Amino acid sequence: MGDDWRDDRIGSALKGVNPTVLRRLDAGFAVVGDVQFLPGYSVLLVDEPGVRRLSDLPRTKRMTFLSDMDRLGEAVERACRSLDPQFRRVNLEILGNTDDFLHAHVWPRFEWERPDLVGRPVWLYPVENWRDPALALGPEHDSLREAIVHQLDVLSAPAATPEGAG
Repeated sequence: MGDDWRDDRIGSALKGVNPTVLRRLDAGFAVVGDVQFLPGYSVLLVDEPGVRRLSDLPRTKRMTFLSDMDRLGEAVERACRSLDPQFRRVNLEILGNTDDFLHAHVWPRFEWERPDLVGRPVWLYPVENWRDPALALGPEHDSLREAIVHQLDVLSAPAATPEGAG
């Protein structure tokens, strides 16, 4: 498969040909990031082509998208915490300054990050981090992808019926 799916990330997710999709959620797609200089970096893509900003969605769908963002954030947090003892926190961001479609970034943060960057926005990392093939998504990230998917499934499962209810 070529890189043409990158030209229409949402359309390719809807067609089932976007290889970065982790799970379909209620208002979008959880995808793993193209770069992994912070392992576990993920993105929530809205499931409606042409939606450019959060305010383009009706209020109920907007709240569903934000709930999906929360669920993906927690899944990344749980997965990264289980795989790296130096996991620190998750940063959630909706920016839209480069890609003209609604999406939310989920950035795991770690104690092993450079001291001048660990407490700063991810966007202050050197631009080379987004271009270095050694930091790109690859097969070495399969176990991390599986851990995030597992956590998404756990968080999406219906709550158990309380004992004695029913």
